[in-house]
Amino acid sequence: MNNHQEIDLRGLNSARAQELIERAKALGPVLKERSADAAAQSKIPEETIADFQDAGFFKILQSEKYGGYEMDPQVYYRVVLEVAKSCMSSAWVLSVIGVHNWQLNLMDAEAAEEVWKNDPTVLISSSYAPVGLVEAVEGGYKLSGRWSFSSGCEHCKWVFLGGVVPVEGEPWDIKNYRTFLVPIEDYTIEKNWDVVGLKATGSHDIELTDVFVPDYRTHRMLEDALTDKHKDKRPLYQLPFMQVFSRAVCTATLGTLESALEDYIQVAQFRIAGGKLMRDHDDSKRIAAQVKAAVESMKLIMMDSFDAMMRSAETGVELGMVERARFRYESSLVADRCIALSSKMLKAAGSGAIRNGSPLLKKHLDMLASQAHIANISESFEINLGGVLFGHEPTELGL
Repeated sequence: MNNHQEIDLRGLNSARAQELIERAKALGPVLKERSADAAAQSKIPEETIADFQDAGFFKILQSEKYGGYEMDPQVYYRVVLEVAKSCMSSAWVLSVIGVHNWQLNLMDAEAAEEVWKNDPTVLISSSYAPVGLVEAVEGGYKLSGRWSFSSGCEHCKWVFLGGVVPVEGEPWDIKNYRTFLVPIEDYTIEKNWDVVGLKATGSHDIELTDVFVPDYRTHRMLEDALTDKHKDKRPLYQLPFMQVFSRAVCTATLGTLESALEDYIQVAQFRIAGGKLMRDHDDSKRIAAQVKAAVESMKLIMMDSFDAMMRSAETGVELGMVERARFRYESSLVADRCIALSSKMLKAAGSGAIRNGSPLLKKHLDMLASQAHIANISESFEINLGGVLFGHEPTELGL
């Protein structure tokens, strides 16, 4: 049985999955129509969030207990890929917020009950950088600080924030990293999103002071990696956090590159360079071929590696650390590869491509902005994989 058949058997070609994918495609025209105003407002329109809710996109990874579908994340990534072809900011917000509905299941059951008991459509934003000041107190922690880049936070009523719990003798050790879940009543949103790409994601700052967070509203990644805490949960919720999240911040970039190739092909039909149509230049053909092959290759790599992780979760046969480190490195390379290929198309498309109205330029800047996310900065994951190959302990959490 080949890999594609295995993936299909997990539900990618189920009736519900196909319906979700078709809904994502159908939203394309309206997402394109809204994109300029969304960028100007530094915010995805409420109508777009409502469309995503109505389409069931936020339910894909949500638990059935709260009306979710508990589907294979391959379906989720495929939906994000389709949305990204029309508006990368919309896809980015969908992707990072939607994955939080999965992460909530890694906390104690009380956390999900508190968030969704009255309204299972409530959304959660995040800022995972460990910049918060954490103080251990009875029953939990006190949290203070200011976090940046909380995409889509204006549409959410809760937020995941990162911090390191101080331990006696170890005031700051990344091994003690936790994610803290905080309700909107306990924090303020500082609107300061002014960037060159992903303008509509509204990735503003989150600020709070001395907020109590009970222990059940925290998630310790290292505990997941070293224990069988989630062994009684469905395979979907036994997957490593960073393996799931990393694809949430590279899939939108990949979908946007695929869309940029369509724009490049369109330019080539009419642009004259050196006395003949761009489509007739061998260099133009070579670039188109390179981008197409790279897009399909990255899709297969992401699908195959994730399929291996799902199979591991289902069978209980653990993956080796080399494979896990490789999977993580490969996903971090997606943004790098997309930017490099987009740059080739932008250059080949000539001076017209640098005009503000150029779709190639807009998509290039969106992809460039995605490269700044720490999960897409490949160097550290490259070092981690090399170190694991040399017999060192992994330097990355959540693998």
